[in-house]
Amino acid sequence: MEVTVHKGNGPLQQILSIGKHELLSDATASIGGEDSGPEPHDLLAAALAACTALTVTMYARRKSMRLEDVRARIEHGQKDGAYVFQRHIEFAGQLDSDERARLLDIAIKCPVHKTLSGTIRIETTAG
Repeated sequence: MEVTVHKGNGPLQQILSIGKHELLSDATASIGGEDSGPEPHDLLAAALAACTALTVTMYARRKSMRLEDVRARIEHGQKDGAYVFQRHIEFAGQLDSDERARLLDIAIKCPVHKTLSGTIRIETTAG
């Protein structure tokens, strides 16, 4: 998969092309943007939340659990010299305590969580 970015209409607005999808990213007005889309760190937090919900939902379906909804909320920002993602997960449905514990274990195994908590290497070239 390839993601490409190019300048949008605003002073800091960026258009992200991901396959057949397009998203906007921008900065707040306080730093010169127009707040026309989420900031890059917000997109990263959204990726973690979406991956968490998708992964848990797929697992619950495979195991015929009575999961009705997953709500993942991510608070993020600099804290004590590190960038911290605080993930809060709510499971809705007729689930017993063992199922809830298992779903929490599965949430930790979502691919974006694994990527963010693993070794990341960014290789950059310029043209």
